[in-house]
Amino acid sequence: MEAQPDYIAQNRHAWNLRTGVHKDSAFYDVEAFKKGKTSLNPLELEALGDVKGKKLLHLQCHFGQDTLSWARLGAKATGVDLSDAAIELAQQLNQQLGLDAEFVCCNVYDLPQHLQGEYDIVFTSYGTIGWLPDLDKWAEVINHFLKPGGTFFIAEFHPAVWMFDNNFSYIQYPYFNTGGPIIEESTGTYTDRDAPIQYTEYSWNHALSEVMTALLKQGLQLVEFKELPYSYYNCFANMEQGTDGFWRIKGMDEKLPMMYSLNMVKV
Repeated sequence: MEAQPDYIAQNRHAWNLRTGVHKDSAFYDVEAFKKGKTSLNPLELEALGDVKGKKLLHLQCHFGQDTLSWARLGAKATGVDLSDAAIELAQQLNQQLGLDAEFVCCNVYDLPQHLQGEYDIVFTSYGTIGWLPDLDKWAEVINHFLKPGGTFFIAEFHPAVWMFDNNFSYIQYPYFNTGGPIIEESTGTYTDRDAPIQYTEYSWNHALSEVMTALLKQGLQLVEFKELPYSYYNCFANMEQGTDGFWRIKGMDEKLPMMYSLNMVKV
C-alpha cells in the first residue's frame, strides 16, 4: 500500500508561514487586540453566554486571540494548535496581557496524549475542520474532553462555500468528503494574497450531515443549529461589505449560505 503524504507536517509548515504574515496584518490587528479589542463575534458570544469561571478548551486556536478573548471574559481557557509558530506567539501574547490561558502545540487527534482533564466548554471556529480528514476521530476527542452537561460549540464557514473555485465563478469541488484530500500549491494567504510565501496544503470538505452525524454518534445532543448568509470576515475573493458590516460574495447577495453554527450538549 502506498504511503500517504504527511499532511500534518505539510499543513504545520503552511500555518507556520501564515502566522508570520498574519501577526502583522490589519486582519488580525494585534495592536488593537492588545488594547482590549475582542476577537469574538456575536454568534459565539450569544451562544455561550457568561463563561466566567468555566473551563474552556479551544481547538485549532491559531495564535490564540479567541482563546485569550475568552480568558478576558473570565474563562479558564486552553488553546490547541498544530503550528509551533502560532503557539509560541499565543504564549507571548498571554504573557504580555497578563492572562492565565494555557496553550498546547499538537495535532487535534493527538490531544488526549498531551492534555488531561474535563472541560465545561469545547469551542472551535471559522476555518478549522477543513484541515481534518476524519470527523469521527475529531468528535471522539471532543467527547473525551467534554464533561457531562458540558457544551460543544462550533462556528464554521458553510460547506457550500468550499465548493467554489477561489473566485466564486464556478463549482470546482464536491460538497461531500469523497475522493481523498484536496491538495493545493498555494501562495499568499487570506490576510494578504500577495504575501511572498508558498506552500502545499491538504484540506477536506465536510458536508453538514457528516459534521452533525459525527457529533451525534458521540452522544451529544443538538441544542441549536444556525445558517447565516454572510461572513464576519473579508477572507475570500470577490467580497463586498454591506451596510450591516458583514461580508458577502459580490453578485451572490444572500443566495449563498456563508457560515453555520452548532450548539450541542453532552448528556
